[in-house]
Amino acid sequence: QVQPVESGGGLVQPGGSLRLSCAASVSFSSLYVMGWYRQAPGNQRELVASILRTGNIYYADSVKGRFTISRDNAKNTVYLQMNSLKPEDTAVYYCNKVLAPVWPWGQGTQVTVSS
Repeated sequence: QVQPVESGGGLVQPGGSLRLSCAASVSFSSLYVMGWYRQAPGNQRELVASILRTGNIYYADSVKGRFTISRDNAKNTVYLQMNSLKPEDTAVYYCNKVLAPVWPWGQGTQVTVSS
């Protein structure tokens, strides 16, 4: 069963940057929409960015202008470049398909923004 593996999280000061990666043992070229989600303690998981196979992109208002999603189908990898990080970006970040059925959720990668 496919399960994505996220990496690249860590502790960063406000205003800093991180680049997240997501890999899975499946050909991404056949996947129409891939997305990055996050879940902060006490909150529901939310979609922060998605990218279509065509290259069309969606961003949540809270990250627009600061985050950039990209995909490399040849490497079966999706990236999330996060700049100008804020404390409210602190969460566990996950990647997954956007259209049902989604894969089982991976472990995610913790992003903590704090001084």
